[in-house]
Amino acid sequence: MAGNPFLVDGSGAGRATVLLAHGAGAAMDTPFMTAIAAGLVERGLRVARFEFAYMAARRSGGPKRPPPKAEKLQAEFLAAVDRLACDGPLIIGGKSMGGRVASLIADELFSAGRICGLVCLGYPFHPPGKPERLRTGHLEALNTPALICQGTRDPFGTQEEVQGYALSAAVRLHWLEDGNHDLQPRKTVTGFGQEHNLDAACAAVSGWAKGLE
Repeated sequence: MAGNPFLVDGSGAGRATVLLAHGAGAAMDTPFMTAIAAGLVERGLRVARFEFAYMAARRSGGPKRPPPKAEKLQAEFLAAVDRLACDGPLIIGGKSMGGRVASLIADELFSAGRICGLVCLGYPFHPPGKPERLRTGHLEALNTPALICQGTRDPFGTQEEVQGYALSAAVRLHWLEDGNHDLQPRKTVTGFGQEHNLDAACAAVSGWAKGLE
């Protein structure tokens, strides 16, 4: 994490900051991540984005290696929390894998009073086509207030599937109509595009975050 490892949007003393990590295969400055950051800033939040080392290495010509194991990524996320300058409430989270990694360290940080919440944008409840391989064990006992924004037809966990999971009462779900893993709906079905669902997700995060302060 040489130099400045963060992309920071929004300013203002005491504003709540949302620290976001990217998904497994795309960087922190994708159109998805940029749109989410802009939508949250418009609603009064400060947003900081960072990249895990394997993704940052690709920018310098490194090979496209798959993400390392979650244990290493957890340590990198904790290091990002330590390095981030933040004078207001802090929420951690991310897209897909980034949100999952954040969820694995959330209770440690929450119990220490270092964060006030967790946001997951398209949580990977299970690998596509393998609903029996659930990644929900820690979510069943989560103490950190959490918001998961999920597309209703996400192959990593559809609305029908997730409604049957035994998630902690601390976890709130916000469903985006006909959204896939990128919250993208089928315009022929809904009459609207991805920007509608991204905006709705930002509105949900903003409203939820205000309740944490």
